[in-house]
Amino acid sequence: MGLTGAGGGILAVPALVLVLHWSVAQAGPVALIAMALAAAIGAIDGLRRGQVRYRAAAFMAAIGMMFAPVGLIAALHVPERALLAAFAVTLLVVAARMLRGARDAGEPPPNAVCHVDAATGRLRWTPRSASVLAAVGAAAGFLSGLLGVGGGFVIVPALRRFTDITMQGIVATSLALIALVSTGTVVMAALHGRPMPLAVAAPFAAGAAIGMAGGRLVAGRLAPAQLQRAFALLTLAVGAALVVRAVG
Repeated sequence: MGLTGAGGGILAVPALVLVLHWSVAQAGPVALIAMALAAAIGAIDGLRRGQVRYRAAAFMAAIGMMFAPVGLIAALHVPERALLAAFAVTLLVVAARMLRGARDAGEPPPNAVCHVDAATGRLRWTPRSASVLAAVGAAAGFLSGLLGVGGGFVIVPALRRFTDITMQGIVATSLALIALVSTGTVVMAALHGRPMPLAVAAPFAAGAAIGMAGGRLVAGRLAPAQLQRAFALLTLAVGAALVVRAVG
């Protein structure tokens, strides 16, 4: 997650599901606690470097908070195999799109609707750009509640496709959004009576925080195409593992 702005949830939830044999509903809150802490560390580092689009992150997070309870409720009514299958298919689709776009990761996207003003360095807010960012926030919030992920695997490709923010800015903004949405979803999950096994969550979150710090140290040394390709391959591998679990 420190390298790409995503990938934390798609590792955390499958790790708990495949290794500890938990359900997605059990793994979600623990994964979100780890993601919230790690992403907050990365977001603070991004703010210090001036990379976070904090207005956009706050706007998307506010929308995401509205949709997180919908995901939490849906998770309680969707069969486990269906959750795993949906998770796996989503990851495989995202991985395929990221691999196709990796060669152009350093170039401005041709279909961007959210543009950075060259004079001010800020995003230009229009009804169209606001609606796109709102959709990204809604998807992140819903997936956070449904699958226990921060939504970075949707946030990063969406911002890459629809904005001309630099890859470093996309990563930092994604981390800020993940931190806000994950924290809010954990609180909502607790209010809904979901168990929070802190004995597992504490060391898991500590490991995620250490990984985040390491990833942020080396992220600036890698080209955007390398980061995007690595994220896509990681997503593809995890998606394939979940397909095996879902049909097994």
